Amino acid sequence: MSKPENATADAVRLGEMGLENFAPYLMNRIIGRYNAALQAEMAELGLTTPQMRSLAVLSVIDGILIRELAVYAVVQQSTLSRALDTLQQNGMIRRETDGQDSRATRVFLTEKGREAYERLWPHMSGAYDAMFKGVGDAEKRAFVGTLQTMLRNIRKHDF
Repeated sequence: MSKPENATADAVRLGEMGLENFAPYLMNRIIGRYNAALQAEMAELGLTTPQMRSLAVLSVIDGILIRELAVYAVVQQSTLSRALDTLQQNGMIRRETDGQDSRATRVFLTEKGREAYERLWPHMSGAYDAMFKGVGDAEKRAFVGTLQTMLRNIRKHDF
């Protein structure tokens, strides 16, 4: 196994740093709690986490290419394909061949899908607000700005 470019022999080890100081661990815990907070409402709507994420992305970027939706929804393309199959069967999305590339497919939110998303949004917003309880506006903006910088540092796509 090769070392990352910026790894050094004297890098602090996880045991020395501690899980509570390791950002990837904290981010995974936070997202796990966020998803768990939405579980009851998603179950009531018959949605899985990949389906919920897809509806959320489509509420902002309707008509997106499937390969881009996979990136934005943070879902592997094979998992996304199954999620989209179910959403389509349930009348929440429709797929269309891209006008410029017949091999590519775009995904659109239907009225039923928008209604499901609108029903879910207050719960998503509430879980988001709960994460930032006690965090001031300036600190929140700085944190989100830091996350955006981190994403730009590691992303593999231009979006």
